Amino acid sequence: METKQRNVAIMLFEEIEVLDFAGPFEVFNVTAELNDPAPFNVFTVAETHAPIKTRGKLSINPNYSIHSMPPADILIIPGGAGSRGLLKKPHVLEWLNQQFEQVEKLVSVCTGSLVLGKAGLLDNLPATTHHGNLDDLRRLAPTTIVIDDKRYVDTPKIITSGGISAGIDMSLYLVRELLGDEVLRKTLAEMEYPWTPELNLTWKDNLKQWNPA
Repeated sequence: METKQRNVAIMLFEEIEVLDFAGPFEVFNVTAELNDPAPFNVFTVAETHAPIKTRGKLSINPNYSIHSMPPADILIIPGGAGSRGLLKKPHVLEWLNQQFEQVEKLVSVCTGSLVLGKAGLLDNLPATTHHGNLDDLRRLAPTTIVIDDKRYVDTPKIITSGGISAGIDMSLYLVRELLGDEVLRKTLAEMEYPWTPELNLTWKDNLKQWNPA
């Protein structure tokens, strides 16, 4: 198993979907707790340090602002109604582009892919989103190859996933990709989660046949 500890940053914003961020947080945090040395350091980040009100009015205190956060190895952009507001914030989109240049993996859950698309990070790439927002992604990112029949879509640096609970499956997939099957098995056992990878195929399986324009 790799011993490098990766910083996993999960972005928060007003009206974020709770499971979009809490699902990946649980996967990476459980994996960190079960292994020594811990392979992940998981934290949240928002525009400011102010509390965030999620969908359903759950109040969350971000660990860091986008200006004070440690360097991230994995950056997760969740979705929810509030993701639409991020589309209108050029400074957030600029920050996202800066992060893309630095991180090992940039990941989205649900409509978080709309933010990546608006930032120009999905141009000529395959990607997915919540099933109710596939057309929105097509409009925001006309050159993106929108995949409508996969739970998550893996490209060399960006992984997008479908709606809400798909973020859990995507995170488990990433744990396996980075740390192997034995670490994944321990995480699945602790979470009591019935993950079935054969039902969660990724575009990565077909990358050899994919030739971006």
